[in-house]
Amino acid sequence: MTVAQVRGRRMDKPPMAVESLDITVLAGGPGPEREVSLDSGRAVHAALGRLGHRVEMYDIHADDLSALERPADFVFIALHGEFGEDGTLQAELDERGLRYSGSGAEASRLAMDKAAAKERFERAGVATPRYEVVDSLRLKGLADRFATPAVVKPVSSGSSVDTTVARSAAALERAAAEVVQRYGRALVEEYIAGRELTVGILGDEALPVCEIRTKREFYNYQAKYLDDDTQYLFDPDLPAGVLEGVQRLSLAAHRALGCRVFSRVDCMLDATTMQPYFLEVNTIPGFTSHSLVPKAAARRGINFDELCQRIIELSLRGC
Repeated sequence: MTVAQVRGRRMDKPPMAVESLDITVLAGGPGPEREVSLDSGRAVHAALGRLGHRVEMYDIHADDLSALERPADFVFIALHGEFGEDGTLQAELDERGLRYSGSGAEASRLAMDKAAAKERFERAGVATPRYEVVDSLRLKGLADRFATPAVVKPVSSGSSVDTTVARSAAALERAAAEVVQRYGRALVEEYIAGRELTVGILGDEALPVCEIRTKREFYNYQAKYLDDDTQYLFDPDLPAGVLEGVQRLSLAAHRALGCRVFSRVDCMLDATTMQPYFLEVNTIPGFTSHSLVPKAAARRGINFDELCQRIIELSLRGC
């Protein structure tokens, strides 16, 4: 199948392997999500090999871009977090004229910066919890400005690394100081008591809503990647109107950042008002056995190999 034919494919038809492509899979990287990224990369590498593509996987770093010298028709990015998901790698690929999976450099940068993403959400009419960005100069008096419980997290990071639910003024100040010391800034966010939901986006379609239930305080790194008892419910007992609203607003959040091809959108559903509050958009969600976009795609009848193929096709079409 030619690139022109790929561009003309309808999303509701099952994908067929394009003419065998030379594909570079990029994984690993320098951030705290490195091990998860390597798992994602291995899964994608295996799927693309089964589809008949010629595939090589590389563990790439900002100070070693030799992987990009390999002649390739396409680059599949499986890098989570720093360097791979913040627009840096995408800008480098754009400069080299290489076609790649997922969102472009600017959308990736916006999504990685949770405060910048929230500004875009608000402009698009997508509700997000009240928040404040705190640096060393703004730590003083934080507990007077922000009620507890509150969520403290890095402004630009993923997989809930260094995220805390602070349930007292002292815990809030301590958590914010620790994040500021490590990252330079902290995002302090209103705590929404309710149900944790996530929606995968594929092309211009919101996949089924998934409710996440964990025995931990919230869906943190351990619950995401290490626990076997985290529950992923694709038939949550919620009114159809609420589920449709969450899907519609998830797609709006994806579009508000200029994302393309695929993403995962996370929100909290207020237990009292049933109002969804959107937290972030993940432009390179995981491709591991625990990962939610592959699980959501499977609910739509799209298996893992087909999902990887669709991502290639959509990326070639510039969707």
